Amino acid sequence: MGAALKGSARLLNPPPTEAEAELARESSRQLGPTLADLFVPNESDDTQRGVEIRVHVPGKSASETLMIPASALRLLGTILTEMAQGHMITLTPIHAELTTKQAADLLNVSRPFICKLLDSGAIPHRKVGRHRRVKYVELMEYKKKTDDARSRDLDELVEQAQQLDMGY
Repeated sequence: MGAALKGSARLLNPPPTEAEAELARESSRQLGPTLADLFVPNESDDTQRGVEIRVHVPGKSASETLMIPASALRLLGTILTEMAQGHMITLTPIHAELTTKQAADLLNVSRPFICKLLDSGAIPHRKVGRHRRVKYVELMEYKKKTDDARSRDLDELVEQAQQLDMGY
């Protein structure tokens, strides 16, 4: 499954064309009410089991009805929303191990900066031969910690500016 997901992620990497973005916009609009219903619990809530969708490829006579997890349909809604805005999409399994280049790209920093973080122990990693591998989960935990610290620092600066009546 990992290889299939990685292959799928590569297929989704290019930015959507204008036609794809328009189709995604329309699909997202149509899917919106269904997704909203998934977030409203009711007495006969079968969404824990799954939701039924019908797949039909234009030009083909056959169509297929599938049961998928409600969370997968929500993910599809998120993908369509991003595509509608012209954004590129990449799916990464949460248990994936990333190269230093992939980790750097995810954090929008240089590869040498990531290597320094790994060497200092700021982000756990393992070595495969001479190469370092970082778990996606560990990288996202580091990102959350740094984002939270940055937010706290910014809040502190805003508070100081207000105390000093700097006009902000």
